[in-house]
Amino acid sequence: MEKKEKCILTGATGHVGYAVLMELLAQGEDVTILLRKPNALFDGLDCKVVLGDVTDYASLEAAFRGMDVVYHVAGAVEINKGKEDRTWIVNYEGTINVLKACHANKVRRLVYMSSVDALRPLPDGEVMVEQTHFDPSALIGTYAKTKAAATQYLLDNHGDTELVVLHPSACTGPYDFKGSSLGEGVRMFMSGKYPVTMTFGAYNFVDVRDVAKATRAAATRGRNGECYIISGEYMTVDAFIRTLNQINGNRAPIFSMSERFVKCIAPIMEVYYGISGATPLFTRYTIKKLKDNCNFSYEKAARDLGYAPMSAAQSLADTVAWIKEHA
Repeated sequence: MEKKEKCILTGATGHVGYAVLMELLAQGEDVTILLRKPNALFDGLDCKVVLGDVTDYASLEAAFRGMDVVYHVAGAVEINKGKEDRTWIVNYEGTINVLKACHANKVRRLVYMSSVDALRPLPDGEVMVEQTHFDPSALIGTYAKTKAAATQYLLDNHGDTELVVLHPSACTGPYDFKGSSLGEGVRMFMSGKYPVTMTFGAYNFVDVRDVAKATRAAATRGRNGECYIISGEYMTVDAFIRTLNQINGNRAPIFSMSERFVKCIAPIMEVYYGISGATPLFTRYTIKKLKDNCNFSYEKAARDLGYAPMSAAQSLADTVAWIKEHA
């Protein structure tokens, strides 16, 4: 009988990380998760728990012993001002620590969760495919810069540790226990208190369960040293909101916010988010992202990983159902 490989997952408390854990467990993997502190969320699940932090190299070196595959999903998705240093420490320096610990323990393969934000946007809706070089200086926003820098570092230095990099787009779907920016936006519109839409902007949405399937496939089928865009369906903001309202049984939007109006209120909202600690929704950075090219192609992932994402409408329906169940 072939010996089952051992794997360890960072970032299991996050939206994507938890989905990855569920997929690994569903496939019968021998999984260990790295947590900064004990968490009842994982009680009763068939996984081992070790305490550690990606910013603490010694804890990673101990946690990775005997591991064949490392899924590095942990990251700081901070877009509030004042959190830039922490974002660099977690996303860039933490990733360096992960690779160093992989080398020290002769880990066979590292699967790294980057982001489409690390990709340099192309003009005029040109199809966005995988890139081979990542330049933080060409990007706007600390999160994007840290993901680009970390991705390039891994590509340059992975050495004998096999590496596969994934670039997911904006994630919908269940398991959003911590309340991501997108998840909080969905909850806001589900409340029915905000019958508004926007006349501008679009993005590419992918279900976390599809990202999770691609993540496991990356460990078994991904080509060493390659990057894969894990995207889904392009939707305008207006279509996203109207689809969400229809699924939830809300009335159609009454008001439409223009780009000019949202740009005017964004600085005020940023102050509010900073003071209240609320999850950022309308910021100058998010407005820019909604205007960027999001015409991502997942053709390479489909070919190499067998990737086939569900529709955005199906994912949103499951998102709404999950939120209602866990309200």
